[in-house]
Amino acid sequence: MTTVLSWNQWLDYPHWFWLAIGGLLLSAELLGAAGYLLWPGFSAWLVMLISLLMPTLSWPWLWAYFSLLSFVTLLGWHYWQQRKTASSTPEVLNQPQQQLLGYHATLDAALIDGIGRLRVGDSSWRIQADQPLSAGTQVVVIAIEGITLRVKPL
Repeated sequence: MTTVLSWNQWLDYPHWFWLAIGGLLLSAELLGAAGYLLWPGFSAWLVMLISLLMPTLSWPWLWAYFSLLSFVTLLGWHYWQQRKTASSTPEVLNQPQQQLLGYHATLDAALIDGIGRLRVGDSSWRIQADQPLSAGTQVVVIAIEGITLRVKPL
């Protein structure tokens, strides 16, 4: 026969409480909390371990540990995310022309008055240079101005 614990009996076993809270927080994280419930969930499990290692610790101390651990882990996650974002290269998603910076190509046709066309993959781009260039000249894309690629000879 299984026995269901009353509320007073649950208070005698804080590790079960913290296990349940951690599980609930991590389950809620699965619903899409963007990482904000992940660290309090892990903190609750750490408090569960603390309550197992120090069973005489009172509830206010357990809540203090939970608050401190949640704050420290959330702060650590926040700084790790900022450092990761700062060290990554700039996003070029939905800006495919930005990927053309530094692109090397050979001109198929001469530039007249510094303006012409350049074939890149399956598209054709308007290009502009500071001086007229002849066909066969190696160029590199140095800037993008609207729908015009600025090029210079190599």
